[in-house]
Amino acid sequence: MNRSLLIGCSRILGLGHVMKTTSAPTVQGRLLPHCSFYTSTKLRQDAEEAEEPAKQEVNPKKDRSQIIPVEMSIRYLQSSAYKTTYGDDPVWKKYRRNFKGQFAPKKTRKTCIRKNQISTGSPCPICRDEYLVVHYQNVELLKQFISPYTGAILPDSKTNICQKRLRELRVAVEKARDFGLLTFDVPFREYDYSEYYDLQQKKQ
Repeated sequence: MNRSLLIGCSRILGLGHVMKTTSAPTVQGRLLPHCSFYTSTKLRQDAEEAEEPAKQEVNPKKDRSQIIPVEMSIRYLQSSAYKTTYGDDPVWKKYRRNFKGQFAPKKTRKTCIRKNQISTGSPCPICRDEYLVVHYQNVELLKQFISPYTGAILPDSKTNICQKRLRELRVAVEKARDFGLLTFDVPFREYDYSEYYDLQQKKQ
């Protein structure tokens, strides 16, 4: 290294006299850090490049930034494209989870979409199709996740939807029942009216 450059580095760092050695430059037994000089133009270019975020190319198949209205989702469930894709089966019927090991985990993943993009190789049955919108007005989609025998929401271990969509599904089903779009059975309660009539007769 040039001696003038070492002296300039030592003056900038305030380390005093520079010892001349054949190996790495040292000052009083300590190694000197590498000093590099940049012009103002280079520093300005670096600052401009740091301010501009790098734009990553988004795969259109994984992009979920577009908001699909619920009216379009309802028309999609009645279209021929939906019949060709799913037939008469529910959207979760032919889906298979991708997991490590022999046994499936007890819970599904938290979410399939992060930063408006699909972040997994096997998204859940709802996240993989952008036209399946979970909404209380989309009754035909909600019915696919409700048991026809008990009226309860099917567990995620069977439908394999992510936890985020499961929470949205529960809210949508309860809201649809409140608006009267989904019917449900009220539990029947039996009362022993003999006790009531005996009290009435005694009072008379």
